[in-house]
Amino acid sequence: MRILMVSDVYFPRVNGVSTSIQAFRQALQAAGHSVTLIAPDYGQAVEDEAGIIRIASRGVIIDPEDRMMRIRHIHRLTAELQAEHYDIIHIHTPFVAHYAGLKLARKLKLPVVATYHTFFEEYLYNYIPWLPKSWLRYVARRFSRTQCADLDALVVPSTAMKQVLENYGITTPMAVLPTGLDLRMFDSGDGAAFRQHHSLAADRPLLLFVGRVAFEKNIGFLLEVVEQLLPSLPDVLLLITGEGPAEKSLHAQVQRSGLEQNVRFMGYLRRDGDLQACYKAADVFVFASRTETQGLVLLEAMACGTPVVSTAVLGTKDVIGAGIGGLVAPENAASFAAQVKRLMIGKTLHAQKAKEARQYAATWSHTAQAEKLLAFYQDTLNAKRG
Repeated sequence: MRILMVSDVYFPRVNGVSTSIQAFRQALQAAGHSVTLIAPDYGQAVEDEAGIIRIASRGVIIDPEDRMMRIRHIHRLTAELQAEHYDIIHIHTPFVAHYAGLKLARKLKLPVVATYHTFFEEYLYNYIPWLPKSWLRYVARRFSRTQCADLDALVVPSTAMKQVLENYGITTPMAVLPTGLDLRMFDSGDGAAFRQHHSLAADRPLLLFVGRVAFEKNIGFLLEVVEQLLPSLPDVLLLITGEGPAEKSLHAQVQRSGLEQNVRFMGYLRRDGDLQACYKAADVFVFASRTETQGLVLLEAMACGTPVVSTAVLGTKDVIGAGIGGLVAPENAASFAAQVKRLMIGKTLHAQKAKEARQYAATWSHTAQAEKLLAFYQDTLNAKRG
């Protein structure tokens, strides 16, 4: 099958959407299918794999990490793309990519599907705080209904997200297809060497958050958890790995709370060994985002044998809801800290959860998920022809 993907984000921009696209592309290509991706040019030199078309783009005022593709540059590719005889178009983001993908689908007479990666209802107010939440929630729901109605089919990463969209009144055919893991990526990485390189004692209690440092990730709550742990684990350290618009606010919270010796901001780590080493260096991976449509980083941590303590909200419920490979905690700093402490102090429990984590992560193979996506494409093609 020949697949054309369109996205407003891709590497070197590091986030869950980029990771999802890469995982599915690699698995589909390994199975013999052709996958072309249209994505922004970030104005920096990158060595792209084959099949990436970079589009001239401009900055985004409210989020300097992102870029907005120039839609007319995509439209100029129509004749070139038509000559490739694609079977289907897959849109991954709801901005320029959505409207460009729809226009290409009409011109090329192709079915179009999209993945609903972002839960906008719990996202917008972090970036437009001067407008009422109720109004933003209404706008987000209407926006989602309008965009989904334009599609032939919709991929959602979790059952909870599917239920949310059904409650919106969306009737577009949907399939629950979480992003799979390429387990080979998590074979590398030396946790002990990572600790030594960053001057971290081998026995220092180490917590880890990996992800975009954004308000919707609820990282401020994790800082409150660290405060709760100090009486029993005074040398506990939380590593925050990633970058994003909430960094200034979080640095200020660290200073107000006197946590300078217990929190370290690591920035982005390369995914070819450094990130895996960081996962393996940590004793516990902590997560409390309210907006995840899946929560892929939970599975990445588990693949490295690091137990998880997380809330089970929306997409993370599918991953950690059963308590396999970690512990579920409510969004209450004292209760969450108690679960972390159980794993830190209980060596037998920690070993059990670490073993569970590796075994559980192995069931989320990217190959199996790509096969399901391919079958969904075929169903969509058949329905369109019918």
